[in-house]
Amino acid sequence: MTKDTQIPGYNDGSLDLTNCDREPIHLLGHVQSFACLIAVTSDWLITRASQNTKDFLGLEPASIFGRSLTEFFSEQAIHDLRSRMQLMWDEDAVERAFDIALLPDSDEKFDVAIHRSGAEIVMECQKSDLNRNTDQGSVVRPIIGRLKNENSVDAVCQQASRFVRSLTGFDRVMVYKFRPDDSGEVIAETARAGLDPFLGLRYPASDIPKQARVLYKRNLLRIISDVDDKVSPILQQSNNAGPLDLSLSASRAVSPIHLEYLRNMGVKASMSISIVIRGKLWGMFACHHYEPRILNYGIRSAAELFAQMFSFVLERIENDIEREEAVRARILHDQLMSQLAEGQSLAQNFEVISDAMRALIKSDGAALWVDGEFLNIGHTPSKDQFTGLARHLNVHPSSQIIATNCIADDYPDAIQFQDKAAGMLVLPVSRTPRDYIVFFRRELVQEVRWAGNPEKPVDVGPNGVRLTPRGSFAAWKEIVSGKSADWTAGEIAGAEALRVTLLEVVLRISDAASRERVRSQERQELLIAELNHRVRNILNLIRSLVSQSKQSAGSISEFTEIIGGRIHALARAHDQLTNKNWDSTPLRELVNTELEAYIGLESGRVQCDCPEVLLTPFAFSTLALVIHELTTNSVKYGCLSNDTGVLMLSGQKADNGDLIFNWKETGGPAVQAPTRSGFGSTVIERSIPFELKGEANVRFEVNGLEANMRIPAEVVEFAEREVTATEAAIEAKEDAKPASASLSGPALVVEDNMIIALDAEDMLMALGADSVEIASSVSEALQLIEKYDFSFAILDVNLGSETSEPIAHKVKASGIPFVFATGYGESQALADQFERVTFIQKPYDQKAVQKAIAEMSES
Repeated sequence: MTKDTQIPGYNDGSLDLTNCDREPIHLLGHVQSFACLIAVTSDWLITRASQNTKDFLGLEPASIFGRSLTEFFSEQAIHDLRSRMQLMWDEDAVERAFDIALLPDSDEKFDVAIHRSGAEIVMECQKSDLNRNTDQGSVVRPIIGRLKNENSVDAVCQQASRFVRSLTGFDRVMVYKFRPDDSGEVIAETARAGLDPFLGLRYPASDIPKQARVLYKRNLLRIISDVDDKVSPILQQSNNAGPLDLSLSASRAVSPIHLEYLRNMGVKASMSISIVIRGKLWGMFACHHYEPRILNYGIRSAAELFAQMFSFVLERIENDIEREEAVRARILHDQLMSQLAEGQSLAQNFEVISDAMRALIKSDGAALWVDGEFLNIGHTPSKDQFTGLARHLNVHPSSQIIATNCIADDYPDAIQFQDKAAGMLVLPVSRTPRDYIVFFRRELVQEVRWAGNPEKPVDVGPNGVRLTPRGSFAAWKEIVSGKSADWTAGEIAGAEALRVTLLEVVLRISDAASRERVRSQERQELLIAELNHRVRNILNLIRSLVSQSKQSAGSISEFTEIIGGRIHALARAHDQLTNKNWDSTPLRELVNTELEAYIGLESGRVQCDCPEVLLTPFAFSTLALVIHELTTNSVKYGCLSNDTGVLMLSGQKADNGDLIFNWKETGGPAVQAPTRSGFGSTVIERSIPFELKGEANVRFEVNGLEANMRIPAEVVEFAEREVTATEAAIEAKEDAKPASASLSGPALVVEDNMIIALDAEDMLMALGADSVEIASSVSEALQLIEKYDFSFAILDVNLGSETSEPIAHKVKASGIPFVFATGYGESQALADQFERVTFIQKPYDQKAVQKAIAEMSES
């Protein structure tokens, strides 16, 4: 029996950064101690086994080589493993079986990962965690649903980092994105309190060697449970078979270079989950823990499933952004086609083109080169300087966009105008002669924050040129000059679309401008005709009001008052309609506005029992005059003309959807029917039937005037109930109240539902908490209480098979204010144990939590 073929340098210290890129990290011949490995042939004969197989399964490797696995594993275990193999769809597929009793005489359960490596079948066995949840979908599905609401890369990555940390329990979870030069940047991070942030730090490409990137695409999840782990060698009978390819292995041992890298960071355990988009390695979730950490297969499987689904969400967001940029380019295309002047050249329209295109492509200046003519706007090279640049551009393909953030890299003479233009985006707009529109960006002297000096990745240490590298990962700042901001892929794609547009513009500029002018003239004529029509209608309405009002006026002053009131009523109605953008408007607003012009509404003299009703603009204008005439009559002769009268308004919805609206006056002077019908009575009785096709009936009873109106359903819309002015004022006052209570310092959430816990975290952070720690069990919560000085806690009463009562006793003894959260209502037993305990009912929101904090503060 021999060890699996060993790779030179794994244990002898000969590996260093000079051969790091060539290190065969998939052939290291060891597994980590949290699992054992057995390899078999296609007919299940055992070919290899890790040395720790005896510790896990009681099987001595030397005694099982060449024998069938069926001699040692139970029939049911063999059946289950063969069934999982049936599901493998390609050579990189990995299947997992959970809670399998591998040995016939033992009830001990194992989780097994199974995959193919060449001609062999590899099984990795880890002891089952019987308390973990194997329903991966139920864990991942809700958070994916939440991520779908995000519409930016940074926001969705930040949310994802929170979820991965909540799922796995690592101290720090980062989203690490690869840049075009293969360096990486931390674009999102979630970490426990007290850790220095890594957000925004850059890492050189050498941190992740090329062969590691290849493995990250094949094996999405890699875990290191303990950087100081005593790994177990993989044993075999002879060396003839060569080393076992562990590319897909979950327990594969790790390069000593990478282990030393992690030790230099103070990291004891780590995990990486690849983010692959369109077949390319976009980035990864990088998880760090500062103590050894072993994750069960269930959590690892859920994390891997989440990363795969997250990749789809992220790809959708990037696709949406690209589509938005394409839409903007199409809009700009239409804009240019409509704005360019008829029969004029690109040079004559340069300012229009430049302004429009710079709205899509951010730049500090733009230049046009057409037939040797040079035009420029903003910061650009001079004409002489651009002449040399144009000759340089002529050697490039005539249909190719050129984008660079450092012109001098390809055209050394650009040093002469580097202070004006450091980067350029070139759009060729013709073939012969070569014409260009060029966008320039000025030099951006920027500070790049690296995680250590990228130009000094190693130091000479006691073992030679070994990775005593970057012993400090503190931010190292590099000043970059002579370059502009990068041109994004979206900007380059937009420039290509615009180049095609400009070629079309050159061909169609005259026709497009001519058609636009015709359309503009037609729109103007239509607008003038409509305006003329409306002005004539208004003038005709005012003439009619003047003519009809004079019949009921006894003097010039009375006539002035009557006509002024009626016109003012129409003006108030118009103001209300325009405030609603000429949309449906509440009847209550119309009534209140009219009555407020004469009396205060808080005197109790107006009683209203109406449903909430919205009137269309057409009906609103008609009823404005009706309500005005009724109000004016009441103020002059009816119930509002003395101090004792009361006006009662009521309304109801008829069976056919019409509004029945009643006006009833009592307590005023005795009423006598008029001897003749004036314009006011005519407006009340006839405008509703005539204009709205409804009904109106006015009766002059002795106790007061009564009017009953039926407003057709076509011009009204009912809501649940009317919100009174008093209620609205109270609600507005409540909304305007300042926060009655706030938090400071760290807070604790004890909740066994992760989604609810994340929502509670957001609420507490919004209320001022410095940080929030989440626990899902009693033991985890008690450990956190020993570790942190919490200022507040939310305790879910029921935690699966436990209750939070022990936690409540602990926080009470520690003087930590807390509330119970429950979906069952207040628990009398807990209320009796904890004096003045506060309960918040699920589902709760931020206001409920804030109110609970305020109540505790007052008590």
